Amino acid sequence: MLYKGSCHCGKVAFEVEGELGGVIRCNCSICARKAALLWAVPHDKLTLIAWGDDLGRYTFGDAKIAHRFCRSCGLHPFAEDVSAGAEHSAYININCIDDVDPSTLSIFDFDGRSA
Repeated sequence: MLYKGSCHCGKVAFEVEGELGGVIRCNCSICARKAALLWAVPHDKLTLIAWGDDLGRYTFGDAKIAHRFCRSCGLHPFAEDVSAGAEHSAYININCIDDVDPSTLSIFDFDGRSA
């Protein structure tokens, strides 16, 4: 299925293809503060529709994940695996996807603080 989403102001917009069965709740210091629910997909399933100079990037720790955010409204619509080696994933914040009810999805807790 094709899903569409964006930040709050719409300056960062995307489409993502896949079957949304469950989401990840990560307890790392940034994900916990954002209260993001993340859907992991192969990176090639994410297509940016709009971004321009509005797409910011934040990394910390071992810098394996690039947390993306809109420089205008501040929302974090997705993150990207930027580590060397293995296939790369995108982690879509389902709260930024149109017409998705998070209460209908299975939530898997991930211990990002220990990873």
